[in-house]
Amino acid sequence: MAAAPKTVSILGSTGSVGQNTVDLIAAYPQRYKVVALTAQNNVTLLAAQAKKLNAGLAVIGNPDLYADLKAALAGTPTEVSAGPDALIDAASRPADWIMSAIVGIAGLRPTLTAIGQGGTVALANKESLVCAGPLMMAAVARHGTTLLPVDSEHNAVFQVLDPRQKTAISRIILTASGGPFLRHTLAELAAVTPAEALKHPTWSMGAKISIDSATMMNKALEVIEAMYLFDLPMHKIDVRIHPQSLVHAMVEYIDGSILTQMAAADMRTPIAHTLAWPERLATTGQRFDLNQNIHIDFEMPDLKRFQALELVRSIENDETGMAIALNAANEVAVAQFLAGKRHFDQIVPLVRSVMTMWPEISPGAMPATIDDVFTYDGIARALAESQGSA
Repeated sequence: MAAAPKTVSILGSTGSVGQNTVDLIAAYPQRYKVVALTAQNNVTLLAAQAKKLNAGLAVIGNPDLYADLKAALAGTPTEVSAGPDALIDAASRPADWIMSAIVGIAGLRPTLTAIGQGGTVALANKESLVCAGPLMMAAVARHGTTLLPVDSEHNAVFQVLDPRQKTAISRIILTASGGPFLRHTLAELAAVTPAEALKHPTWSMGAKISIDSATMMNKALEVIEAMYLFDLPMHKIDVRIHPQSLVHAMVEYIDGSILTQMAAADMRTPIAHTLAWPERLATTGQRFDLNQNIHIDFEMPDLKRFQALELVRSIENDETGMAIALNAANEVAVAQFLAGKRHFDQIVPLVRSVMTMWPEISPGAMPATIDDVFTYDGIARALAESQGSA
């Protein structure tokens, strides 16, 4: 007798991670049943995905687009809803597996709602964990939820880290391609355009993540994420430049052994790992050919060029919500850069400025509730906006 299909939901189905997840699920129609899909503004793609997967519910975050989505799905069995509360409702619908792929702190409440179900949550929204790590991990423990990392680096660590040998871990090493400006001089970085910054050399990602990768703020956020996911102090989390993007992470043990996970730069690989876990799922994703001459290089990141990697170290042992300030200021700076209101080389300095002022304006303690997190976030955003733009 065939097993019942696994029920799944995708929060943020029209983004890069969401689209790859849809493709994987569509390849196994007998294995997965889609409960809910959500998007913020992309009605056309959301409707197409809902039809393709026969989704039970489709939610558009922007309430002004409800009529458009309703019309696009007229005559289908898919329920349609819109607005922030509808996103929470989608996350609360019972499902065996939920992909959290809403970008930015906007994904925090839906992710926590999904965690509250006590099933499996595949986490692609690093900002939620950066801003509310202690609260999220407490919720995971309280509800008995399985939290599986989707970021290629954290998924790689998850695959090679032996939890029985935690005290034997010397460090984990997250790799970074270095982005499109690895060899640029500091003077050249000042003239970078949004179009140039969006052209990542090895990965296909959304706009915000692509800019974060170019500044290496993405890796700074991943250091914080790893600290919570693997319950390790920040000084045991390292970063190395690896331009080929074949080795996604390494775990070094006290006996000198270094275990690595390797795969082509294709997000379908870590997504498939979380989707089928603890089993494996065949994919049609990219492979790298070991019969070819493959060069694997590692180098120390230049902290003058990638100042975010140095800046993030001030987060360890912080009790003022500094990580929230870092994330909020970065979201403001990236949005300004994409809108042509800030130079590329001014993104991280804005973040540094907000973090420098934060101890004086912070409420003074780590947030105790999710509402506190959003209060801190609002304070930091206002501070970032007050710094002006280019």
